[in-house]
Formats: sequence, C-alpha cells, structure tokens
Amino acid sequence: MMNNRAFIAVLLFFSPILYSAENIKVGMTAALTGSSAELGFHMRTGIDSYFAIVNRQGGVKGRLIELIVKDDGYEPKRAAKNMRLLIEQEKVLAVMGNVGTPTAIVTVPIAQEKEILLLGAFSGGGVLRPEPASRYIINYRASYSEETAEMITGLLSVGIEPKKIAFFTQADGYGDTVYQGAVNALKNTGFEETEQLIHGRYTRNTLNVENAVADILDAPIEPKAVIMAAGYKASAKFIILLKKEIPDILFLNLSFVGSYALLKELGSNVDTVIITQVVPSLDSGLPIVEEYLKALQQFDLNLPANLVSLEGFIVAKLFHYGLLNVEQQITKESIIDGIEAIRGIDIGLGQGIYLDEQDHQVINKVWLTCLCQGELRQFDWNELHKIQNTVDIE
Repeated sequence: MMNNRAFIAVLLFFSPILYSAENIKVGMTAALTGSSAELGFHMRTGIDSYFAIVNRQGGVKGRLIELIVKDDGYEPKRAAKNMRLLIEQEKVLAVMGNVGTPTAIVTVPIAQEKEILLLGAFSGGGVLRPEPASRYIINYRASYSEETAEMITGLLSVGIEPKKIAFFTQADGYGDTVYQGAVNALKNTGFEETEQLIHGRYTRNTLNVENAVADILDAPIEPKAVIMAAGYKASAKFIILLKKEIPDILFLNLSFVGSYALLKELGSNVDTVIITQVVPSLDSGLPIVEEYLKALQQFDLNLPANLVSLEGFIVAKLFHYGLLNVEQQITKESIIDGIEAIRGIDIGLGQGIYLDEQDHQVINKVWLTCLCQGELRQFDWNELHKIQNTVDIE
C-alpha cells in the first residue's frame, strides 16, 4: 500500500510535456491524501494516461490537453474551494473526474453557477443526476440507485429474505443516497417494513466502525447480507470484525469502494464479498480494456491496472471525443455541445453511446464482480453457491 508521501512522489512524476497558455485546461478536485487517496490517485492516473496518448499525437487542433488536479482530502469544504480556484484562477474549460458524493453536493452547484462542465464524476449520487438533466453535468457511470437495485434483485433471486438485509454506510450524502436507493428497490418488490432493517453508520474519513458492527450483532434478526457504502479502509475493517462473529454473512459493496484497494486491505478475508461495477472487468477482453491496459503500460510500467483508473481512462476518452466534435473554437459551451453530439458510437464498451440535451448519462449497465479466494473476478448470481464459505440462505 502506498503511503501519502509515495502518492505525492508518483503524482509529481507525470508526463514531461511542456504546457502553454494555449492548452486545453481541464480541472479535477479529488482526494490525493487521506483515507480515500487511492481513489483520487487512480482516477487521475486513468485520465492522464489517456491524455498522454492524445498529446503525443499533437493534441486537439494543435492544442495539448492539460489536467490540473487539486487535493480535497474527500472533504466538501476543500472541494468547493478547489472548484472555484480551478474555474476562477486556473481558467479551466471543464472539470472532470471529481471523486465522491459528499464533495459533489458542493461542487455541482458551483459548476451550474459558473456554467462549466462537470464530466464523469466518480460518484453515482443523485445530486449529479437532476431531472431534467443539467446542461453542465454529464455522467459516465450508472447511478447508485441502479447499483443497489442490482444488489436487491440478486439477493432476492438467491432466496435471501428482505428482512435479513442490513446496511453499513457513511453518515453523509453518499451513505444516504445508497441507503435510500436500496430502500426504494426493496419497496418496489412489495417489501414495506424497511424501517425495521438494521443500519449501522460511521463517520467519513475515520475507521470508527465498531458501533456499526455492534448494531449488526445486536439485531433481533441475524442478517444474511450487508449492503455497504463506505471507503475501502473502513469497509475492510468492518468486514474483518463482523466476519469473526458471523462467518457466513455476505458483504456487498458499491463500485465507489475501489475494488483493488479493498482487496489489498482485506488480504485473505475475501470469501464472501460481492462488488457491483460500472466498468467491465480487466479480464473482460473488451476493446476499451485492452486499449486502457496498453496506454497504462506506456504511461508508467510501475502503475497497477485497476477499475478506478479504467473509469478515469473512459471519462477522458469521452472528453476527447467531445473535443473532436467541436467544429470551430473550443470553449466551455462548445465542449458540452461536442459531448452531447456523441451518438451511436461504441468507444469499446460493446454498446453504442447516445447523448443529447435530455440524456446526460453515458451508460446504465452494472457489471458484477466478487472478491473470491484472494482475487477479483467476474461474478454471476447463479455462482453464489460456489463461493467458499458462502452465505446460508435457508
């Protein structure tokens, strides 16, 4: 595991391209330090690895793409300050790849106020998906509601009763969004007693999960599965502690957790962990994955491939395609027009992309993976009985 100093050292070792005032400047605010630092680091890596390809080929209309990143530590106040600095002082033409829902709650209004694109945030939160769609917010990934709906559908399909589903979430906007999404999915199946489900919470950027573990253990009905919305360090600690008391319980994490970061934290404690994903697995063989793996190797041989940087790579590719659609001057508004004009193109995901003024979400697909016997691999609900020490659903 890299410490914060190592992260910063690697961050300083990016492409030696010389930038100028004529560059296409793009901003990003994300955690580069603190308990969620790996998410920000890898999201940045994915974006930079794609832009490095474009810049080596001469950029767009003779202009290089420059990514300016500021560290917010996964704290909303710092994210809001960074957002304004990027727009007002750095004069970026767009912001992309921001990490987190609590930070999005403050950065989305700033993007709308300043009329600047916020593209491909690493969050499935509802604040990024207003209805009708905001011109200045465009998402790549499926929403948390879509991820939790997949979880509920899958759990019920293998015989787990709704009353035996529990929750472990951050006590903030991220946790609220995930919990509400799962509750809505349960109600859509006809289950109305959602207020009786156990819900353990913890404070963002801490590892204070013991009270949440106690809440689960004190439940009048022992849960068979826990839906989790937490950082990778807190998730790992929660899983290890709870598994000691309920060995057969099933853990379900959302994509935000950072699958490979969680795997490193857990070590061998990974028998019953399922993770929904908004990007395909690295072993999927899809063209976008092969393109990403090649680009990452060219960018830095020492950087590990993972699903977070793959998402950053995809977001950067969407931005590039949008730039290519701009026929005249590249401006804040023409970039949005260019991205909205991406229609019917398969960027390597195995499906066409259709965006317009009303539809600002690139995909709705959710992939399934599991942490099984020390590795992350593709997963299907029908395989649940094959997982070592799997949950007893009788």
